[in-house]
Amino acid sequence: MRQPGSNTIEVTDAIRRLLPSFEADLPPSVHLTIRGDRSRNIREAFTDIQWTMLLTLALVVAVIFAFLHSGSATLIPALALPFSILGTFSVMEALGFTLDNLSMMALILSIGFVVDDAIVMLENIVRHMELGEAPLEAALNGSREIGFTIVSMTVSLAAVFIPILFMSGILGRLFREFAVTITAAILVSGLVSVTLTPMLCSRFLKTAALHDERRLSHALEAVFRAMFRAYEWSLGLALRRRAVMLVVFAAVLVATVAMFRIVPKGFIPDQDNDSLNISVQAAQGTSYYDMVGCLKSLAAEIGANPNVDTFFASTGGGFGSMNMARLNLQLLPRKARAVPASEVARQLRARVLRFPGFRAFVSLPPALQIGRRMGNSSYTLTVQSADTAALYDWTARLEAAIARLPEVQDVSDDLQMKSPRVNLVIDRDTTAALGLNASDIESTLYDGFGPQWASTIYGPAAQYKVLLELDPEDQERTDSLEKIAFKTPSGSLVPLESVVKVQETVGPQTVNHVGELPAVSLSFALAPGVSLGAAVDRIRRTAAAMLPPTVTIDFQGSAKTFEQSMQNLGLLLFVAIGVVYIVLGMLTRATSTRSRFSGLPSAGLGAIVTLYLFGNELNIYSFVGLVMLIGIVKKNAIMQIDFALEAERRHDKTPTEAIYEGCLIRFRPIMMTTMAALLGRCR
Repeated sequence: MRQPGSNTIEVTDAIRRLLPSFEADLPPSVHLTIRGDRSRNIREAFTDIQWTMLLTLALVVAVIFAFLHSGSATLIPALALPFSILGTFSVMEALGFTLDNLSMMALILSIGFVVDDAIVMLENIVRHMELGEAPLEAALNGSREIGFTIVSMTVSLAAVFIPILFMSGILGRLFREFAVTITAAILVSGLVSVTLTPMLCSRFLKTAALHDERRLSHALEAVFRAMFRAYEWSLGLALRRRAVMLVVFAAVLVATVAMFRIVPKGFIPDQDNDSLNISVQAAQGTSYYDMVGCLKSLAAEIGANPNVDTFFASTGGGFGSMNMARLNLQLLPRKARAVPASEVARQLRARVLRFPGFRAFVSLPPALQIGRRMGNSSYTLTVQSADTAALYDWTARLEAAIARLPEVQDVSDDLQMKSPRVNLVIDRDTTAALGLNASDIESTLYDGFGPQWASTIYGPAAQYKVLLELDPEDQERTDSLEKIAFKTPSGSLVPLESVVKVQETVGPQTVNHVGELPAVSLSFALAPGVSLGAAVDRIRRTAAAMLPPTVTIDFQGSAKTFEQSMQNLGLLLFVAIGVVYIVLGMLTRATSTRSRFSGLPSAGLGAIVTLYLFGNELNIYSFVGLVMLIGIVKKNAIMQIDFALEAERRHDKTPTEAIYEGCLIRFRPIMMTTMAALLGRCR
């Protein structure tokens, strides 16, 4: 077991180096095989981050060149990326963070942001140079003009993630490191943009380089001019039709709220970790040896799939009853497979369903294991009642109703009421007359069915434990009890059947409890293309329509956490907007703060409609995207409104004239930062 705080890659590399020495001490017929290696996925994630950074850098350079047509101008924001990432690593090291899935996701998402501020600073300095100023003068005037705007953009964007820092429960613990990492990246990038970027512009920007006469530059400039003219026309139309735009704004706001309710909801999407789980449930009363035969049949079918590398099967204990088994499959690496793990699961599910006598449930390991109780499928529902008879009766009816729902599949329960059992009723008078007691009977039965480790034989080079038990074949049959006898204090042997009465019956394998009440767990998986939110809602409506008040249901594990998170995510969005509103109100005029959020409904509608049209669900990751969307939209509005306020104060322009000029002047940097952010996340 890896110790907390240790490096997974270093630990696995050290173990790999030790394996040859371990295998050298084993017999020639015994080999060690690595069944699972988390470091492989971690290495792939690191490689993805490196390629993402390089790709982002190349795309950012291409975007800057497309708008500014200057080779020297393209290199300056490109330097902001490594400096910002280096500063973020320093903060993570100081706080004791590690590079895990969430911190790496924060780094990937922040890549588009860390160059935004540098691009805005660069574009404003270039604009001053295009007006005839020298590089040093343009750097001073441009940075002075845009500096406070960049500070406002950076601080307000970092404020978006403040509510995530104070989230409670498992989601709070899960995303706290993510929020701190991305906030650090944003703040460091803002510092780089107001210090390093102006200095580099004053030294390396050349006026002649901004007037490139090459054919490519002319073509790019023509495209930009066409976009600019189209925007200028549409902006003028919007300012002339203010009443219409207010109606459109209200309609978009209503549509955003409606789509937020309609879009499918999910929790944490399945991940391809090169592994699958298979739970096997046979008929009640199936013996251990029958389960072994069942697993051998499954093993032959599973091994025939070319995407399966190795697998491990176990039965006989730890799964609730003897008729349960589990298989853990290690698939070939993703690059060596033509299909994803979800498709492999679908293929195997179709094959294992053909076997009679048992049920097999194929599932992907959860990206985040929540809760200790594991069912046959991915999600668990608990049914409870103080009346066990009513509990067992209504659970069977509810399971049948849920199994008919098109939103779910692989429905099963842990209620095993017909497990064969043997009750031994002791004849107290006879045992007392023979000098025996219940402990003597129990000890003898344990020797035969225990197992009982009787002794240890020590050899010159090894030691061997002696296991006392009946022959395995005799352990499967109840008539073997007739062969058991007891030795009385007088030395005579007394058959077991002379002192006990054997009663063969059926009964529950176990009686589970949750919160001191008897409970039965129902497991289910999602049907292809169905979101967790749709399945949970349909199950709750089905249960509410048929269950009496004395029988209650409650989801467990991931499904329960999903329900709790869905209740808080909407509130969290409003809190994030409120925090940013307060921060902007402290930095700028309160009368202009509301205008900076006017683009949120249309941006939110576009994001949610895109999720809906492409068949995606609103899960934890896409919710983080919505939170980031608040920052992106607000940054664009800050650039426009700050310029308009300055023009209104200094040049006595009307609000309409000021915002018209601000939108046109800031059109180029907004397009540049938007394209950089978009292309920086396209991978």
